[in-house]
Amino acid sequence: MAQVLSDEQIEAFHRDGFAVVHDMVGPESRRRLMERAVELVEQWQPTGEQTVFTTEEQERTSNREFLSSGSSIWCFFESEAFDERGELRQPKHLSINKIGHAQHDLDPIFSQFSYTDDLAGVAADIGMADALALQSMYIFKQPGIGGEVGCHQDSTFLYTDPLTVTGFWFALEDATLDNGCLWAAPGAHRDPLRKVFRRLGDDDAGTEFEVLDPSPLPEAPADLVPLEVPAGTMVLLDGRLPHWSDVNRSEKSRHAYTLHCISESAEYPSWNWLQRPADMPLRRLDRCDRA
Repeated sequence: MAQVLSDEQIEAFHRDGFAVVHDMVGPESRRRLMERAVELVEQWQPTGEQTVFTTEEQERTSNREFLSSGSSIWCFFESEAFDERGELRQPKHLSINKIGHAQHDLDPIFSQFSYTDDLAGVAADIGMADALALQSMYIFKQPGIGGEVGCHQDSTFLYTDPLTVTGFWFALEDATLDNGCLWAAPGAHRDPLRKVFRRLGDDDAGTEFEVLDPSPLPEAPADLVPLEVPAGTMVLLDGRLPHWSDVNRSEKSRHAYTLHCISESAEYPSWNWLQRPADMPLRRLDRCDRA
């Protein structure tokens, strides 16, 4: 398979825990993903229990919809989307935090974007030639109410043995300091994984964090560097890399699409919150049987 990343980008990923790859997504691909995301939101009908996404209170918000979303397409509201009466303050498509977590397999537009030779090549370049597409998220970072994502390590939520999860984060709009760009701690992917997020049982049993290392994560934003990137950029994120994004109080959204991959050779525990039924196996990025 032909090399996609430059030698400098590969070196940066292993040295810093992240790599910035400009001009990875063209304007037409960005337009298609953004239009499709709004369509999915408009087609989606919430149940009686409104599912709000927040990394700060993940144990409390781990409801049935969240725990079953590994094999579905579900929308999660921003925590500030509702007024004191529980009514949306703005239209639904401006109230959603993210869409997740299986649109890369269930929606043809997202599937076409996610399963490409280029992405398979990127995974191979960083040492993961057997990459499985595990989870996808479309993140809106809504104007004015786009929630903070607390400093975390992706391997906390998508654990494998050995640790292999890698994030492919695509800026569909410019990501700036004003609208909540990513921040990361260069080199901190070499530090220990602090905790794991575990299911306690079936969909109704809830979840818990298990502490593996009590040392604190880097303080945000003081110990982090901003990753301001233009639309079309891909940012690769090592699963142990601490990263964060601030609340978006600006008038501009910060749409992004993230695909998380793991190595097929790694063990994926049954206590991970994200699980799939047996008839929906994970697929490799380099397989030709793409939707």
